[in-house]
Amino acid sequence: MRFQFPILPTQRAAWVIAASAPIALLIAATAPDAWIIAPVAVVGLLALILLDGLLAGRLHTWGLDAPADTEIGKETPLRITGAFGNGSRSSVTAAIEFDARLGSDGRGIAELYSNGEQADKAGAYEGVVDAVPVRRGTANITRSWLRWTGPLGLGARQIVRDEDQQLRIWPDLSPIRSPELQTFLRDAQFGLIARRIRGEGTQFEALSEYEAGMDRRRIDWKASARHTKLYARENESERNNQIVFAFDCGQAMCEPVDGLPRIDRAVSAALTSAYVALKGGDKVALYGFAQKPDVVTPFVNDARSFHRLQAAAAGLDYHSAEPNFTLALASLTARLKRRSFIILFSDFTDPTAAELMVESIGRLVEKHLVLFVTISDSELETMVDAPPADLAQIARSVTAGGLAHQRAIVLQRLRQLGVNVIEAPWDQIGYQLIDKYFAIKRSEAIG
Repeated sequence: MRFQFPILPTQRAAWVIAASAPIALLIAATAPDAWIIAPVAVVGLLALILLDGLLAGRLHTWGLDAPADTEIGKETPLRITGAFGNGSRSSVTAAIEFDARLGSDGRGIAELYSNGEQADKAGAYEGVVDAVPVRRGTANITRSWLRWTGPLGLGARQIVRDEDQQLRIWPDLSPIRSPELQTFLRDAQFGLIARRIRGEGTQFEALSEYEAGMDRRRIDWKASARHTKLYARENESERNNQIVFAFDCGQAMCEPVDGLPRIDRAVSAALTSAYVALKGGDKVALYGFAQKPDVVTPFVNDARSFHRLQAAAAGLDYHSAEPNFTLALASLTARLKRRSFIILFSDFTDPTAAELMVESIGRLVEKHLVLFVTISDSELETMVDAPPADLAQIARSVTAGGLAHQRAIVLQRLRQLGVNVIEAPWDQIGYQLIDKYFAIKRSEAIG
């Protein structure tokens, strides 16, 4: 639906009227007989505003072009175009109202400009509102405004239109597309082939005659006895391991870190690592939970099916409640029929909740290999290191120091249980996770 407004006074016109008021009072005080000048001036100004609005010309067409898909944290252009009839315009401005997922303000404003002399003659204008999504999901664009002023900037025309457009906001996959990771994957694939030739791993591949310099532990004594020569086993590096990326979608993981929720930082790192794991021949599944299991995917064993993991990760919702680790991890254990590598992304602030988390992870470690990943709290570290400027700052530093100490105790308890732990800034989580994955894969600790 479109709402066409008549000619409206602009902010400049309001300032002119405000500046004229003292002059009118001065005339009334010094020359009462000249009072007629004030109403005549008001009528003349209103006529000027009306004429200026008429000179702005009429709007012929107007469009809003938005992409169907975008990624969280990625600058997303919302392009507005307009075509006007004959007239002269000093400015053309557009405003868009959208879902808060596309930006915390829920709106965007842009100036429209003519693109070249030919476009100016044709009355064609265009502009871009750069939205930066802050949460995953489907964002709606609900309404848009277009306002254009006459050559004097006193009169303006405005039109409002209801919009019915949607944008799907996906997890950030820019690390996967980076040239650095693609180069790394090519080198890693070459390394896998080389390791297979060298005979590392645990899965039997072939027998070869023992040569000087080989590891004596690789000698197959039974085969050597049959052939009266020393033979060594050549093994293949383990593949087809089950890797589960588990996400705590509770309150602590919804807290922002550098502008985006922790869960979104975790999802980006997890999908990057999942892509690497699929390229390495392993199987990957996603598991999200809060009060109860929320997202559960089957195992994917081909990089060509990576889009299924991406779609499932986009469905991880934000929850304001504390997670139920006991139920979630027990349900995950019941689903897994063989030993798996579970990578758990979580965070904690409450000592009681952390105690329940440690107990649940302790039961999980009995059957599976677990890696606990958490984003370091830069705000907490800043408070601890802040200079004692006043009593309030000292109190904040002491409190932050206590919380940091409790956090360190929880992570140490997890290590004592046999859990691998990664705690790093959000922009280093992905790289450390990939390094840890390859280290564990080389150690053959998963199978």
